[in-house]
Amino acid sequence: MRKVAVVGVGMTKFGKHEKTNMEMIAEASMDAINSSNITPKDIQALFVSNCLAGFEEGQLNMGGFVASELGIAGVPATRFEGACATGSMATRDAYNWVASGFYDIVLVAGTERALSMGTPLATRTFAMASDALYEGFCGLTFPGVFGLIANLYSKTYDVPMETLKESMATIAVKAHKNGANNPKAHFQKPITMEKALGAPMIADPLQLFDCCPFSDGGAALVLASEEVARKLSDTPVYIAGVGQSSAGNLGTQTYLPRLRSRELAAEQSYKMAGLEPKDIDVVELHDCFTIAEIVASEGLGFFEHGKGCQAALDGVTQMDGKIPINPSGGLKAKGHPIGATGAAQVVEIVEQLRGEADKRQVSGAEIGMTDTLGGDGGTLCNIILRR
Repeated sequence: MRKVAVVGVGMTKFGKHEKTNMEMIAEASMDAINSSNITPKDIQALFVSNCLAGFEEGQLNMGGFVASELGIAGVPATRFEGACATGSMATRDAYNWVASGFYDIVLVAGTERALSMGTPLATRTFAMASDALYEGFCGLTFPGVFGLIANLYSKTYDVPMETLKESMATIAVKAHKNGANNPKAHFQKPITMEKALGAPMIADPLQLFDCCPFSDGGAALVLASEEVARKLSDTPVYIAGVGQSSAGNLGTQTYLPRLRSRELAAEQSYKMAGLEPKDIDVVELHDCFTIAEIVASEGLGFFEHGKGCQAALDGVTQMDGKIPINPSGGLKAKGHPIGATGAAQVVEIVEQLRGEADKRQVSGAEIGMTDTLGGDGGTLCNIILRR
């Protein structure tokens, strides 16, 4: 297997857009292409990540249309769908194709117009990523899923609910503080603990600021073989390890509130990279809800199960902490256009490892990790990158 590097990245601002999916994905893609010192004609394959364009714009079969928009009609163009993990799935597959020697340069590009759909339709379509037969029929949406997980976490690990709510509010405040330093974040305004704890209840115990927003946006990456990367970039960032796992509906998952699919995917990525959790300098993980950040921080091995709540309270995951989590603002403040989310996480880690993250730069970051959850554990992807 050949070494593979990310040589260029691009990302639109996340939030409310009047642009179409095609316009957002083209903007992000051209930024990634231009920053890679290549032309569109150098791209040998296109991996498009999008979940809901059929509902957003009545548009399926996006791969070929995106290729045409970028001026590369004729190259293989494949659309991926794996709920919120879609962008990471596409990145992992692109990595495998380049590492195998089949391609030298590929483009991964994701887009979504989740906010533009409006809350009722977006809520309905997001919920389709749970089990339609055994979960969807009872009206279970993801705030409900993670509200249940929060209650189960409190009971399983004997964490008082007030302590857990304080920890979740701390995470929300951290996310908005980091997002304020990210010019492309959906939310760029800090919040206080008082505001977080005084917000409306969404799905007990999750309050408004415990939940990420629906967002519009696009993100893109150019991946290249090591030989090509060394010619294109003075600062290539290499993919050191990848992992992907799967699970069924919540009723089949016996590890809850742990997500076993995350643990398996993380094990794969750590083993492939020859690294351990203690080696990670910065992580962009899936904080669709603040409790999700706590559970993920444990599932990735940064803390013992049941200890992530206190770690957040102790400041371990702050920008100057032992393991900075989501310097971009995460899904919680940067935003969550689901087809673009996984690619955007890689964009942030690449900029961190290049030292290009400006006010949100983690000092001395050399190894970073992404974690993307699709549904309620059905798809889980991890990617480890290093300078």
